[in-house]
Amino acid sequence: MEQEPKLPTRIFDILDVISAKYDKPDFFAKRDGNGWKTYSIQDYVQYSHTIAAAFLELGLQKGDKIVTIMRNRPAWNFLDMGIMLAGMIHVPVYPTLNPEDYRYILNHCDCKCIVFGMESIYRRVEKVLPDIEQHPMVYALDNIEGLTPSAELLEKGRQNLEKWMPVIEENKRTISPDDVATIIYTSGTTGRSKGVMLTHKNICSNFLPIALEYQLLDYRAKMLSFLPLCHVYERTVNYHYQFMGVSHYYAGSLATIAKDMKDMKADGFCAVPRVFEMMYDKIEAAGKNLKGPKKWIFDWAFRIATRYDYENPNKLYQYKYEIADKLVYSKWRENLSGKEMTVVSGGSSIPEKVIRLFTAAKVRIYEGYGLTETSPVIAVNVPRKHMIRVGCVGEILPTVECKIAPDGEILTKGPCLMKGYYKDEAYTREVIDEEGWFHTGDIGTIVDGKFLKVTDRKKEIFKLSLGKYIAPQVVETKLRESPFVDNAMVIGENEKFASALIVPLFDKMDEAFKKRRIEIPKDRTEYMNHPYFMQLISREVDLVNKTLADHEQIKRFRLIGDVWSTESGELSQTLKLKRKVIYQKYDSICREIYNYDKN
Repeated sequence: MEQEPKLPTRIFDILDVISAKYDKPDFFAKRDGNGWKTYSIQDYVQYSHTIAAAFLELGLQKGDKIVTIMRNRPAWNFLDMGIMLAGMIHVPVYPTLNPEDYRYILNHCDCKCIVFGMESIYRRVEKVLPDIEQHPMVYALDNIEGLTPSAELLEKGRQNLEKWMPVIEENKRTISPDDVATIIYTSGTTGRSKGVMLTHKNICSNFLPIALEYQLLDYRAKMLSFLPLCHVYERTVNYHYQFMGVSHYYAGSLATIAKDMKDMKADGFCAVPRVFEMMYDKIEAAGKNLKGPKKWIFDWAFRIATRYDYENPNKLYQYKYEIADKLVYSKWRENLSGKEMTVVSGGSSIPEKVIRLFTAAKVRIYEGYGLTETSPVIAVNVPRKHMIRVGCVGEILPTVECKIAPDGEILTKGPCLMKGYYKDEAYTREVIDEEGWFHTGDIGTIVDGKFLKVTDRKKEIFKLSLGKYIAPQVVETKLRESPFVDNAMVIGENEKFASALIVPLFDKMDEAFKKRRIEIPKDRTEYMNHPYFMQLISREVDLVNKTLADHEQIKRFRLIGDVWSTESGELSQTLKLKRKVIYQKYDSICREIYNYDKN
C-alpha cells in the first residue's frame, strides 16, 4: 500500500503531497481569448522544477532575492515554487506601486533578478531600473520589447534540467523549515514599507491547521482568486487550498469577477471587506429598481437577511427564512456561482449587516484576522464548526498564543511569527518584546475565552482635548454602512470634538435626486453645495451619532469630491486608509473645520 506523504514542513513540499494524492487537469486556470486555459498538477511540478533549473543556470546563488511584479496568474505559482526549489528568496511586489516605492523596495531587498508580467506593469517600473544598485537581470512573462521573454527562460531551464536536478534534490534535503522563504513588504499605511522575513515553518505552521481542521471543502472544489498573491493573506490561503487539492481559477480582472465566478461555478473566494460592501450595495440597488409585489418580497427578504443569526434562529424566523431563500436568496446565488459558497474576509473590519446578509444567502463569510508578520492568520471563524461569531474575527488558532496587554493591545506569539524585518533589527526588537510577544498594534478583547474581537488600531486611536479617546475605525465602519457614503476618515486629535471627511457615493445620490424629481447637479462642486445633498448626508451622520457615546459623535463633517483609491494614494494595497496621506492632501479642509491654522 502506498505510503501517505508527510505533512509539508517547507512550502515546496506541497508539490510532493499533491503529486501523490491528486490528479487534476485544472489545478490552475486563467482566462485567455478562448476561455479558460488550464494547468494540471503535473504541469505545476514540471514548470516549477524547470524554472528552478533556469535560475541556477543563470548563475544566481542560494539566498539571492528574486522579485516578481505581476497580477495573479498560474505563472506566479510556477515562479514561486521554482524560486524556493532553487534555494532563493521570493520577493513578490504589488504591480500598482509608485516609482519611489519601487526604487526603495528593489534596492532595499538587494534583488538580483526581476520578472515582470504584462507590459503596463513594466512601464511603471522601467524608469527606476537604472537606479537599482544590484543591476538585476530582467525578464518578462508577456512579450515586452527590449526584455527577454519567459519562453527563453523556460527553454534554458529545460535544456539544463538534468544538469541541475542533483542541486534541486539536494536543496529539498537540506533547506531547513527555519530558512527564509520569502520577504513580503508591508503596505506602508504608517510610513516606509518594512520587509517581513517569513520562513517555510512560519507559513506551513499557519496554513496546515486551517486545511486539516477547519475546512469543509475538499479536492473537488474550485476557488476564484483575485486578491493579489503578493499579499500574505491571499498567498497563504492559496497554499492551504493547494495542499487540499482545490483548483485555483484566476479572474481575468476585477471587472470580470462576477462573470468568471458564474462561468467556473466557484465554491468560494477570498476578499477584503470593501469588496463585500460593494457587492452588498449592488444587491440593495437591484431591489430599489423593482416595483409592486416583487419589490415587497425583495425588501421583506432583505430585512430577514440582515437580521440573520447563525447561532440562535427561532422557529418563526427559520420558517420565514426558508421561504425567503426559495424566493430571493437562491436568485442571488444564481447571479454569483449558482452554488453555496465558503468565502473569507480579512484585512479590516466588516459591517455586521454585510456578514449577516451574505451568510443568509448561503454565501457564508468567515471573517479572520492576522498580519503579514504572523504569516498571517491569528484567528478565524471555522467552517467545519459552522461557526460565524458576528462581531468577532474568530477562534484563535490552536498553534497561536494570544493575550491582551493591560492597554488593550493584542499580543501574539507562535511558530507563525516572522523571523524579523529585513535589515532592521532595531524595529524588530521594538515590536517583539523580550518574552517573544509580538505587539500587533491592534486593540481588542477575547470573548468567551476563545473568540478574538478587534476594535481598532492602537496608533490610530486619538485623544480629544477633553481627555476622551476616539477609536476612528469603529466610527468609520458605521459611516460606510450608509448607502450614500463611499468612504470616511474621522479626525480630531487634541481637538474638542470629532469630525469626519466623507467621500459620498454620487451614483446613489443620483438615484435619490431622481426619486425626489430634483434636477441632478452638473458637477461635484455643485452637487456638494446642494441643500438636499447636505440634508441626506447630515441625516446619515445623525443616524450614526445615535449609536455613539457623546464624545465619539461627529460634530462637523466635510464632503470630499475625490474618489480615494490605491492609484491616487489615499488607500493602501489592501484598501486601508493611509491617514498621513489624507491628512496632508486635505490639510486646508482639516484646518477650516477647526477654524485655525495648524503649523
